[in-house]
Amino acid sequence: MKPKSNDLTAVRLAVRGLFLSSAAGAALLIGASGALAQDTADQQTDREKDNSLSLEEIVVTGRPGGAGLRKLDASYAITTMSNTAIDKFAPKSTADLLKAIPGVWAESSGGEAGANIFVRGFPGAGDAEFVTLQIDGMPIFPPPTLSFLENSGLFRIDETVERMEALRGGPSPVFSNGQPGVTVNFIQKQGGPETEGIVKLSGTSFGEKRVDMQLSGPITDDLFYSVGGFYRTSNGIRDAEFNSERGGQFSANITKLFDNGQINLYTRFLDDRAAWLLPIPLLSDENGNIEEFPGFDRGTGNLIGNANRLGVIETGINGETRRLDLADGRGSETFMIGGSSEFEFDGGWTIREKFNYMSGDADTIGLVPADTPRTLGDFLAGIDPDAQVGSATFVDSGDAVGLDQQVLTAGMWSVEKDIQSFTNDFSVAKELFEGNSFTVGVFFSDYSSNDVWFLGNNQLLAAEENARRINVNFADGRQVTRDGFVGAPFFDVNAAYNGRNIAAYFADEWQITPDLRIDAGFRVENQNVDATLENVDFGVDLDGDPNTLFNNNAAILNGSFRTIDFDETETSWTVGANYNLTQDMSVFARINNGQKFPHFDNLRDGADTIQKIDQYELGFKASTDMVSVFATLFYNDFTGLPDQRFIDGQNVVIISGSNAIGVEGEFVVRPFDGLSLALTGTWQDADFDGNSSNAGNRVQRQPKLQLRFTPTYDIELPWGYATLYGTFTHVGDRFSDPENQQVLDSYQKLDAGIIMDVDNWTFQVTADNLTDSHGLTEGNPRVLGAQTGTAIFARPILGRSFRFSLSYNF
Repeated sequence: MKPKSNDLTAVRLAVRGLFLSSAAGAALLIGASGALAQDTADQQTDREKDNSLSLEEIVVTGRPGGAGLRKLDASYAITTMSNTAIDKFAPKSTADLLKAIPGVWAESSGGEAGANIFVRGFPGAGDAEFVTLQIDGMPIFPPPTLSFLENSGLFRIDETVERMEALRGGPSPVFSNGQPGVTVNFIQKQGGPETEGIVKLSGTSFGEKRVDMQLSGPITDDLFYSVGGFYRTSNGIRDAEFNSERGGQFSANITKLFDNGQINLYTRFLDDRAAWLLPIPLLSDENGNIEEFPGFDRGTGNLIGNANRLGVIETGINGETRRLDLADGRGSETFMIGGSSEFEFDGGWTIREKFNYMSGDADTIGLVPADTPRTLGDFLAGIDPDAQVGSATFVDSGDAVGLDQQVLTAGMWSVEKDIQSFTNDFSVAKELFEGNSFTVGVFFSDYSSNDVWFLGNNQLLAAEENARRINVNFADGRQVTRDGFVGAPFFDVNAAYNGRNIAAYFADEWQITPDLRIDAGFRVENQNVDATLENVDFGVDLDGDPNTLFNNNAAILNGSFRTIDFDETETSWTVGANYNLTQDMSVFARINNGQKFPHFDNLRDGADTIQKIDQYELGFKASTDMVSVFATLFYNDFTGLPDQRFIDGQNVVIISGSNAIGVEGEFVVRPFDGLSLALTGTWQDADFDGNSSNAGNRVQRQPKLQLRFTPTYDIELPWGYATLYGTFTHVGDRFSDPENQQVLDSYQKLDAGIIMDVDNWTFQVTADNLTDSHGLTEGNPRVLGAQTGTAIFARPILGRSFRFSLSYNF
């Protein structure tokens, strides 16, 4: 793995130093903070808002320039979650929180930064190509997904987040980076006229230790600050036998008020890593029923362990080798700075400016399953059925290994990404006449990724938890392995990519009557991508010795280069209307036409098709004393979809189209004081269309039906409040592949929790996967065809765990 730059080393030290010093300062303030504490009545008010879907809340996502609008009046589907609601949800990762958004299917079983996230039946093989994460209205990284990098891996949720807003479809193809899928906007806490904050200590049943803090207040009468962050350490719920999840984040922002507006500036330092959790060995009978592989726990078992943590791979570049450490896992080491300003002027003019700069590393060192379990004898017979075994031993101990030992192969993949981006959004709004506002804006983004990949590097491992490497030699002197490595890289990348998008957008909003509001928007956007990529030779014998079987079929970078030059312009548009039936009830309709430009990996593989997406929406919102509803009927139609997968060592791209129809909803019933019954659900029917080789097949990885039912009971006690809650989740069956041959059965999951508020103290216990369900979220995407009647690879959800936290609010 390449050495980190001096700048990033300084960032890492800054994260830890600033966090510890700020936490110490917060601790000193606790003793004198009684008069500044938020009382339990305010906390109860926050709960009541969360239980009413917050339809009176002002939202800023999907708005021209980020102008505010009441959620009930918005003509699009948007979900909001306050800091209180996020704490109650207790997500294990950023992607895990997205499960609370109807219309979104998030596979968070890959760990902190290995998610696959899907939206409304939009087809995709993995990652999160139709998901943009924003911070204060600006994309964290403009491309939604690059291979081995999706937006949720670049952001961590902590106590500095005030709320989340998640927009599906709607006007999103026109604003920001033009994301046609879902835009998830995390809005940071800002300081105010009173000093307040929180210090939280957390622990889990699997040994995680974490500390969070946040502090905000005034500097002067019109200048405010907010600082905070977290630090954590853990071996992971899938125990890696070493500290595989570690790191932290420090954030700070400052707000200056003026008579006609305000300016906010922020910075964030993130240095956080976690193991990339991939499919594990399981047994599948002739009917596809899944059973536990002997000796391998479905909920907590991990192939990664001390016996395979460190490895040396051959790159084929002038005899170079690289030492890899699985403790480096998947994560981010980044620095971010950004800000926003808004000013109003006479004559109905408003100017808004937002920017974000981010730079750092987003590397991946992972143990990626390859060949499924079989006996060592069968594995060796696949290499040479006539060969006699000379020796077979465990690498770490030297003990002999029998031919009946169950073995598998898994690659030690190395992906290095140096990323950088700058985004800017400037808009001017003018009230043309009473009730009508016209906005003109310019969005600009410049982003780059310098990539070095070595994929493959397969190892021969015992099929067991924390798997041991095996060395094998044939009796005729041929070496099958080198320190357990049975293969060299099969796919390499050395590439320098740079992209630039510039867009102009126009939006008009007209409050025609007190009850009817319409809006329309148009966007014209140019994307320019240039790249230099080193060419690759395949089937190379790295040492020229046919008897060293472990490196006889390698891919190597060959010193010659090719270039990419992509330059295209496209348009997007949207029209929507919202009508208030009553003061607390409204309906809306929306149509949009969006597009998705190909990004770096698509262009590298020759997939330069621009995807086109048409979306149609009808929605209903209502909130009464007893019931709150937010429901949306949607239909979308896609053309020009590339599906990129690694199959048998080859990078395969399939172009297809699809369509989907569905309904998503959030419902809350409050039958009496203290009790709320919340239901979030999505039903969708998404199929590949007639232009696809998989025409008529269901879009892979996404369930037709998913439901989350959450009853909550708030109890007022003499000494504070207690909240009891649970969540029952149903996930329908899915197919792991577009050929619809790998079935992922439906499953159910039960979570529960209790929150106790006593004066300024909050104690929370959450139980995740209380019944220890083992639903599958992924098969083996590197294998074609059905997988039944054999040992397979698949990725179950994480097993049962408990989290405990104690926080002091002041």
